[in-house]
Amino acid sequence: MKIFFLDQSGKPGGAELCLIDIAKPYKDRCLVGLFAEGSFRNLLQQNHIPVQVLTTQAIEVRKESSLAQGLGSLGQLIPLIAKVVQQAREFDLIYANTQKALVVGALASFFSRRPLVYHLHDILSPEHFSKTNRSIAVTCANRFASLVIANSQASQAAFLAAGGRPDITKVVYNGFDAKNYQSQESDVKQIRQQLGIDGQFVVGHFSRLAPWKGQHILIEALAKSPLDVTAILVGDALFGEQEYVQHLHQQVTALGLENRVKFLGFRSDIPLLMSACDLVAHTSTAAEPFGRVIVEGMLCGRPVVAAKAGGAIELVEHGVNGFLVTPAKPDELAQVITTCLQEPEKTANIAENAQAIARQRFDVTAINQQIAELLDKL
Repeated sequence: MKIFFLDQSGKPGGAELCLIDIAKPYKDRCLVGLFAEGSFRNLLQQNHIPVQVLTTQAIEVRKESSLAQGLGSLGQLIPLIAKVVQQAREFDLIYANTQKALVVGALASFFSRRPLVYHLHDILSPEHFSKTNRSIAVTCANRFASLVIANSQASQAAFLAAGGRPDITKVVYNGFDAKNYQSQESDVKQIRQQLGIDGQFVVGHFSRLAPWKGQHILIEALAKSPLDVTAILVGDALFGEQEYVQHLHQQVTALGLENRVKFLGFRSDIPLLMSACDLVAHTSTAAEPFGRVIVEGMLCGRPVVAAKAGGAIELVEHGVNGFLVTPAKPDELAQVITTCLQEPEKTANIAENAQAIARQRFDVTAINQQIAELLDKL
């Protein structure tokens, strides 16, 4: 089967990292078409996956865009759609990995007479998308897609609640290669020394810096935690969120936490940094569709505390393979941090259990087999 993958992003996020794993088995008979230039292209090339940037002009539509803004982007979309239609005729299947890719892929599917698969990595809710964007996504999927793969039950439920067709929807969790999350103890010790966090209980937060990702919740919880607790924030702002980054720095200063919070920016050595943490924190204030960082923390053998909403509830059983706290409740988060600090043996057992469960439940080979079977049925 020859597959034409479509993705709107030039930068690697959770959906893009998932796409790399899905495309690898088809790398000798696929093409990934991107709607923007960026480091994601380099990652695909490093994994020997054919890639082509289909347009250099950014599509000026965002999750919160109105109908008028959407219509205003048609001039950009028409040449892109024409190029995708032409390319699609060389493949057996169009695989849209993001929402903008869905819109382009839907029209390309119609004109090229190729089946369309939509991989839903989002929760189509008012917290994340405007009413117009939710309507467009559901209409395109219902009318043109032969299959919608939701990355969690939470994503599937939101899609159905927005009017999506249940008969074309299947849930397949993200897959992970456990080998990528193994770190040498000597490397872990070295990175802790380099970061100046030796002797500290380290809480790590791994995501782009954005209000709904909740880094401010962790900072507030840190102020309520024992003095030997330090936080590292890995990631930076995207999509014009620099004002929030400035707010975080002001918050750290106001709480007198300058020596206990480290902003590390974007990093490529995520598994090593996670392994250098004593606890990985997920603090999203709105429901997360999946929560990739949660599974990554588990695979690194580290305890994870997650916001109790969306896909996180499907990944974490409180006290068994991690901890759950109410979103936007720093007091609860501070209590979990303190518990993990004071009860290291119990916490280590939970982390070990989580690692074993994650390796089995999210094995990339098994996940890819699930997807392959679904695609073969089309």
